Amino acid sequence: MRFEHTDTYNWENAMRGLRHPMESYDKADTMWYDDTVENEYKCRNQALDVDSKYCKFLGIGPNDMDLAQRMIKAGSPNDKFLRQIFVSIDITAPLYLWKELDQYRVGCTTNSTSTMHKLATTPITIDCFEMDDYDCSLKMYDREPYNIDYYIDDVWDCIIDYCETLRKRYLKTKDKRYWKELIRILPESWLQTRTWTANYAVLRNIIHWRQNHKLSEWQQFIDHCRTLPYANELLFYNQSFENK
Repeated sequence: MRFEHTDTYNWENAMRGLRHPMESYDKADTMWYDDTVENEYKCRNQALDVDSKYCKFLGIGPNDMDLAQRMIKAGSPNDKFLRQIFVSIDITAPLYLWKELDQYRVGCTTNSTSTMHKLATTPITIDCFEMDDYDCSLKMYDREPYNIDYYIDDVWDCIIDYCETLRKRYLKTKDKRYWKELIRILPESWLQTRTWTANYAVLRNIIHWRQNHKLSEWQQFIDHCRTLPYANELLFYNQSFENK
């Protein structure tokens, strides 16, 4: 599982909108700082090139952060400013995780690589599947009644061989029936890359409901969330990490 090309944006507009309800603009202290300024409000990962000479950093000030956290603690719809902090990530994940991630459709958009167009273009190997916590020594059958030990590694050898054979037969014959059978038996651990765009409100919801999930990929997703700007102050603020 991989996370690439991560970007967040619209911070300035979201923090300005946070002040609209009470029109408390005089208390706003989210500011831009150039990289020559040593300031505690610098956003650690939010760097935007403005010209070839220097970068600027958006820093959320203590007044705005205090208000933001009070709104988060008050819950929906008070925390709706989080919906206007956008995040875009290229995620390479197995199909079984994409099925679960698709449950968070509100405020989310994806654009994926095409299984229909590209599945048959490259050899199918073990690297095409999610194997981060793969245990090849996991026993499938004991000696009795089969009189032979059979391990998960043997199963995968068969699966990959079947898939690769169907792929080659399709390329050779152009018979779409082979392609359809390949699609039909393709394991859900097949890795697919999607550009996934959402917002901080969606991420908080995922963190809340998917912590301690038995799929280890969810923990990888949450760990990546920790690398985002102001993750501790916004995404993980007031989150309860109890077994769900």
